[in-house]
Amino acid sequence: MPTLGTPTATAAVINKYNFHFAKKFGQNFLIDRSMLEKIVESADITKDDTVLEIGPGIGTMTQYLAESAKQVITVEIDTNLIPILRDTLSDYDNITIINEDILKLDLNKLVDDYNEGKPVKVVANLPYYITTPIIMGLLEKHVPLESITIMVQKEVADRMQVGPGTKDYGALSLAVQYYAKPEITAQVPPECFMPRPNVSSTVIKLTLYDKPPVEVKDPAHMFKLVRASFNQRRKTLSNGLSNDKSLGLTRDDVVAALETMGLSATIRGEVLTLEQFAQLSDLLKK
Repeated sequence: MPTLGTPTATAAVINKYNFHFAKKFGQNFLIDRSMLEKIVESADITKDDTVLEIGPGIGTMTQYLAESAKQVITVEIDTNLIPILRDTLSDYDNITIINEDILKLDLNKLVDDYNEGKPVKVVANLPYYITTPIIMGLLEKHVPLESITIMVQKEVADRMQVGPGTKDYGALSLAVQYYAKPEITAQVPPECFMPRPNVSSTVIKLTLYDKPPVEVKDPAHMFKLVRASFNQRRKTLSNGLSNDKSLGLTRDDVVAALETMGLSATIRGEVLTLEQFAQLSDLLKK
């Protein structure tokens, strides 16, 4: 049975090592056992699975993952936490601790080295300030993944699963929905953490598609269009895309493509579906 996951056990580890929470790493440790069990359950971890955990903190969720998985590779950026992890995880022989910045790590190589290139399951309690770059890195670099089960700020989880025409819809929504099926599995109140954050959290599971739900000739080009259209959200799509010099498009190019699709020249990017962005990308690809 894991020993962490309660306020008392967490406080004991923090006091033993005189650990100070680093604001720059956005550290909030889970202190609710039922929530930890719920996360591992929603990630659907089995004895066949290799899990990549991002930001293990003092190793609380790592203990729960190690009980269920074949092996856990855990990546922690804070050097001060490494001796703590070696202590709290010393009873497990199926955990590898890597002291690195996840954004600088070659994750394809990591999966090759530890899981022979076979898909892994990612589980993480992500620091809110780098949630989007981590998720985009995992998806766009085509790391072999089965699923990503992450705890994020509630607003970020909402953004990942909303559709066109809503205020939260944007580049992250489209990227997530192109690569994966998003599903919210739990709401996590602030009192489940030490220290308590000022925001509510949500657990969201992204199950990777074998094949994206839409066909597009050049996904990288489509996402350039997506980013350009949301960079200037209040502008019409024809102005937003023609203003982005890296795309090399004129306003006339964009208007002509929109007309071919039966769309108005004054339409904004925030009302286009993933399918429509794919169609637009194919029409504008030079």
